[in-house]
Amino acid sequence: MKKLFFIAALLTLTAAASVAQQRSNDEITREIKRLGVQKMDVTFDAASKTSKIMAVSENFSNSDANAAGVLAMNFAMGLFYPGEAITTTPQSIHLTFWVLTKKPRFAENHHFTVDLDGRTIDVGDARYAAKPNQNMEYLNFDIPLTDLKAIGAGRDVLFKIGGRRFDPAQSQLKLIRAISGVVDLSSGR
Repeated sequence: MKKLFFIAALLTLTAAASVAQQRSNDEITREIKRLGVQKMDVTFDAASKTSKIMAVSENFSNSDANAAGVLAMNFAMGLFYPGEAITTTPQSIHLTFWVLTKKPRFAENHHFTVDLDGRTIDVGDARYAAKPNQNMEYLNFDIPLTDLKAIGAGRDVLFKIGGRRFDPAQSQLKLIRAISGVVDLSSGR
């Protein structure tokens, strides 16, 4: 009898833990508002029954853009998931740098590293795309959530893309912290 009670209790706790290990779109929206993050939202597409979290940063500084030979550059991060709740913590987040430039600057070299508090995270080469008629380049990465969280928590952070340096603003790091926090189900919000 004790064994049967123990198994029933274990199954109840497991079921309760699995319910707690999800975050609904409404909960995510409330968390984004609580964090005071701009340009980050959650949408649900009823036709495909999928949700999307997307965050768009402000531009990097004009001095960084000018030194890289581009007109402007920012980044966006996001992910898709089935339904109206995240049920598992994603292993990676999609990160895309949007580069406004009259001529391609990153076609030949789009390797991305992050200098972070005395160590280097090597994110790798981008999946590169360009729209020359729109003066745009896109540098696409899938970055591990653990690396994204480390970047957001960093004190001394420098992005190096294609040999060019970009110093993320505090608002950009706040955005990275926000998205990595709301999708991490182990964070216990």
